[in-house]
Amino acid sequence: MTTEARFGNQHPTQSVILPYEHSLCQKAIDYYEKTGLKCYEWQLKLIEPIMAVDDEGLWIHQKYGFSIPRRNGKTEIVYIVELWALEEGLSILHTAHRISTSHASFEKLKKYLEDMGYVEGEDFNSIKAKGQERLELYKTGGVIQFRTRTSSGGLGEGFDLLVIDEAQEYTTEQESALKYTVTDSANPLTIMCGTPPTPVSSGTVFTNYRENTLFGKSKYSGWAEWSVEETKNIHDVEAWYNSNPSMGYHLNERKIEAELGEDELDHNVQRLGYWPKYNQKSAISGDEWKGLKVNALPVLKGPLFVGIKYGNDGSNVSMSIAVRTLSGKIFIEAIDCQSVRNGNQWIINFLKRANVTDVVIDGAGGQSVLSSEMKDFGLREPISPRVSEIIAANTSWEQGIFQRTICHKDQPSLTTVVTNCDKRNIGTNGGFGYKSQLDDMDISLMDSALLAHWACINTKPKKKQQIRY
Repeated sequence: MTTEARFGNQHPTQSVILPYEHSLCQKAIDYYEKTGLKCYEWQLKLIEPIMAVDDEGLWIHQKYGFSIPRRNGKTEIVYIVELWALEEGLSILHTAHRISTSHASFEKLKKYLEDMGYVEGEDFNSIKAKGQERLELYKTGGVIQFRTRTSSGGLGEGFDLLVIDEAQEYTTEQESALKYTVTDSANPLTIMCGTPPTPVSSGTVFTNYRENTLFGKSKYSGWAEWSVEETKNIHDVEAWYNSNPSMGYHLNERKIEAELGEDELDHNVQRLGYWPKYNQKSAISGDEWKGLKVNALPVLKGPLFVGIKYGNDGSNVSMSIAVRTLSGKIFIEAIDCQSVRNGNQWIINFLKRANVTDVVIDGAGGQSVLSSEMKDFGLREPISPRVSEIIAANTSWEQGIFQRTICHKDQPSLTTVVTNCDKRNIGTNGGFGYKSQLDDMDISLMDSALLAHWACINTKPKKKQQIRY
């Protein structure tokens, strides 16, 4: 009796893919499969957005980065694109951190050309000097050079495709030397691939690119990763399958069991794709939040706007208010955070007493119940924001803090949450939300405040009608 093979997660756990209709991936796959190899399902799905083009044939993503745990075959994605580029007569620069890695990629691509039926000396030539390897396909003029990265390597040369292998070691100095090498190309493409950094990794470019792309701060950029958000037990088999798409192909449980050791963090980084934060800083710093503090309650102008957020674990609910001030800023104040076991009457009592214009409620666990109770008490129907509006609320909150249009009285509970938060990805198009860095502190208090703030800025104050005779 044979058991059906179990495969790893074939879809990225996080990705940012810009909209597209066309991709050149099939032609590249056809070239690759002339070697006798077949693409895995996850490789087919990853190569498609990387090679997506617009109506003018320009790359949708001028830069594309992806992170996959070790031994899953991430460099095969690069080889697929490089074989296509050679066949199309393009100029390629393949860079790596180590000489051994660069040379291994040269040997692999040379073998693939031979497996496709090309003969060295007749159909292509090769230069085998370590650290300066080169392949040229005669019929198209396509050339690929293999280099180890330095702070000056690549200066003065031009390429159509730039590959950054072992991208976790890619430094800002190396980027300064290499990023201009594709500027003169009519249709440049940069691909970065690697794993999350370890404590001894020297590069910062890959990490910064990931963060900027996930949170919508990079133009013409794409990203995909297989990862876990939090560290897992090294024996968590489900996590193995979640983060390793090649499980069931060339990777299996037996091979992972053989590599298990005592270093739990190393296992999470190398095998599960966990992105550690060695110098973790809050997304909103203490100085930024302190700079918005007012010593006395400002003159308030207009009605209140209320934000209500049910915590992600469903155990508590938070409420905050926002109101415009005479100076044109928006004053924020947290009302309370209580256990859901206490019911919603404390919220109803506040809403009945206060001069409230809009109430925004988020949190599937309690949203519908509270809405129904508000209706029973004759209160105005609340706003149940869509995902796109949640994203807009988080963005507006960040902008309000940076542009100093928000003010507050430095409530200890709200300050603690705000100054110990991190961003989290929402959706696939660069949207973000927040999460707490503290295990014993729920982010719902800040979420309620930013929902109130969003409602306030989206309702323009009424202007007094002037009648002239």
